[in-house]
Amino acid sequence: MERMLRGDSRRRTAKKGEALAALLLRLKGYRIEARNWRCPLGEIDIVAWDRKTLVFVEVKARTGSTAGSPEEAVDQRKQARLVQLAQAYLARRREPTPPCRFDVIAIEKRRPIPRVRHLRAAFRADDLV
Repeated sequence: MERMLRGDSRRRTAKKGEALAALLLRLKGYRIEARNWRCPLGEIDIVAWDRKTLVFVEVKARTGSTAGSPEEAVDQRKQARLVQLAQAYLARRREPTPPCRFDVIAIEKRRPIPRVRHLRAAFRADDLV
């Protein structure tokens, strides 16, 4: 029972973090194309346009520091998975592949105001080869 409640709490934290991240991106002028895009490989939190660049955004929200900073969770393994997901996303589009990049939005839930960091071009797909 405790494990289920902990999972629900994590999902709520993730959903609130993704909503905050989407708002931040819109305020910065990004156009959101997709949220929580899923395929058999997993999920991309946000896909958005920053002018003519298609941006794949990983959102990491934390309520405490015991698991480390949110951006530390986007390790090389997670980055490789995000690259695979982006390739799957691009393969389903009918248009030519636009310039792309990977951003991370790190959110630390602090009261009364969360700390939000937007790491633009947080990593590159060719860095993982």
